[in-house]
Amino acid sequence: MDKLSGRSAQPPAAPPGGGLDRRLCQVVGLNQNYTSGTGTFYHIQIEDRGPLVDRISEREVRRVNVIIYANYGEPSARIVFGRDHDFDDVRTQEHNRFVTQKIGELVADARAVIEEKENRQIARIKGLIREYYLTKNEGVKKEFEAANLAFPFLFSRAWAELKKERPPAAAPVPVAPRAAEAEPEVVELAEEVLYPLDAELREQVIEIERLIIQLGQDLQRLKAQGGADDILLQTCRKLVARAKDGISGREPSDFTSRRLEMTRNSLLTTWRQVRSRLR
Repeated sequence: MDKLSGRSAQPPAAPPGGGLDRRLCQVVGLNQNYTSGTGTFYHIQIEDRGPLVDRISEREVRRVNVIIYANYGEPSARIVFGRDHDFDDVRTQEHNRFVTQKIGELVADARAVIEEKENRQIARIKGLIREYYLTKNEGVKKEFEAANLAFPFLFSRAWAELKKERPPAAAPVPVAPRAAEAEPEVVELAEEVLYPLDAELREQVIEIERLIIQLGQDLQRLKAQGGADDILLQTCRKLVARAKDGISGREPSDFTSRRLEMTRNSLLTTWRQVRSRLR
């Protein structure tokens, strides 16, 4: 399974002559607590939403939603991951069993996502601490202090690793400040995403993430075919950069239904333009 796109190999298509009623095409989901390698408490929630019409592709799909809460049970609890996994809308008992099996597999995927995200977060915190040591920049200080409040176990791990990396009886080696990121060849996911607790707003954020993925994949295919000119590539990069900033939570004003809808529509329009060139 591709953990980013949420696509999976599909079971055999439904036999001709109809299938189960829509209400019978929904299996029991899953709720599971998990403690990461750093000691952070997480909650994995997987829900089979049954057959529905996808607002992006406008086709009927069988959707399974995955949400991961960090610091579960604490006042600082927050959603750190959300993803929709879409399958064919096949209305049979066999397909129900297939979805049940996939839900079990998604639990293992969710645990892997947690550990991967923690490793990236630890590396980010270490970089912030090093940069503050060098620059004494108050903005950088606020960033790692916020990380300490949000993820105390990760901050402790990052601090401990930095101490081990420090040469004995020697001053810490200064690290150069963050350089401007190189312009990516194709669009990619945002490193940090704020998933609102409000279900409707969260669904819009997840749709924006999915559009970023699909736009990137199709743009890569178009580029391989020689059909992506510099103007289109630059337009996509700028559009996605704004979208990633918008779902990062840096500006609370970005998290309104209208702002998210505008971002989603801009991505959708550009993605359709890219797809039309592929045809």
